[in-house]
Amino acid sequence: MRACYACRVASRLVTLRVSIIIPVLDEAGEIGACLNSLESQDYAGEIEILVADGGSTDGTLQVLEGRDVVLVPNPDRVQSLGFNRAARVATGEVLVRADAHSVYPADYVRRSLEVLLETGASAVGGPLEPAGTTRFGEAVAGAMRARLAVGPAPFHHARERMEVDTVYLGAFRRQEFLDMGGMRALPSGVAEDADLYWRWRRAGGRVVLDPGIRTVYRPRQDPVALWRQFYRYGAGKADMLFVNGRWPSWRPFAPIGLILALLVGFAWGMARSWLPLWFLLLLWLTVLAVAARGRLLVMVAAGIMHLSYGTGLLRGLLRWPPAVRAAVRS
Repeated sequence: MRACYACRVASRLVTLRVSIIIPVLDEAGEIGACLNSLESQDYAGEIEILVADGGSTDGTLQVLEGRDVVLVPNPDRVQSLGFNRAARVATGEVLVRADAHSVYPADYVRRSLEVLLETGASAVGGPLEPAGTTRFGEAVAGAMRARLAVGPAPFHHARERMEVDTVYLGAFRRQEFLDMGGMRALPSGVAEDADLYWRWRRAGGRVVLDPGIRTVYRPRQDPVALWRQFYRYGAGKADMLFVNGRWPSWRPFAPIGLILALLVGFAWGMARSWLPLWFLLLLWLTVLAVAARGRLLVMVAAGIMHLSYGTGLLRGLLRWPPAVRAAVRS
């Protein structure tokens, strides 16, 4: 029985046409390696690659010349809206979301489709495997592997197949995605995938993570870019709270708790004593040291993640909720 089911999955697998969609904006340094990996997939069925470009001026379009890709203009310059534009013109039954900052093993598409068919889930994906290309990028990758740095989210640490609230990138059926209204563009410009999967699960769908769907992710390579990235991640979580009425999980409380504790400790120090603040800093540095296993640059990267995420979340929560909801686009 099990063998027959596997045969049915295998026979159905090769009949599925797949559309891989990559939203980009000024990714000349990353898009080449990304496309090389996607063009080397071992999937036996048909694959088309669509690149939704937000008006790149750094040479990204020159890298695309001569490639077998469909270029989709994205005048909104917003990643989620670019993905929606590409999804509407895609010809595949299944959409596979890709990111220019990642490279993909040869079995990425095939494994995604296998899990999609085996589970019947609305969306499937896998964990990201961070790999830096500079000294600081390697430190960021080390921080992203540590639970005390990025939290216990399964798409960072999962070792077995499970239902989750979100996955990195993801694969899903095109018609089901369009029926959901596609991705929504939140004011922060991020969290569109978490928002999509939240709405999917609320409508009764399932999101499944399988560790066999592997992605090598290139993290930000300098402190400023890392700060901006995680600041926006924090702001995106505030967007989700205001738009959906709740967070998918309570993990964001840790970084915002750190920021609030630091602010209270500073205020207490100005008024009475600096001892509580020094104690808090010592405790936080201890956590960073444990997360980084004593590696100084990894501690710095993890500290930037904590502070920028918490700051972005706090700043996001101080906005007027009706204005956030009014700014959502799809």
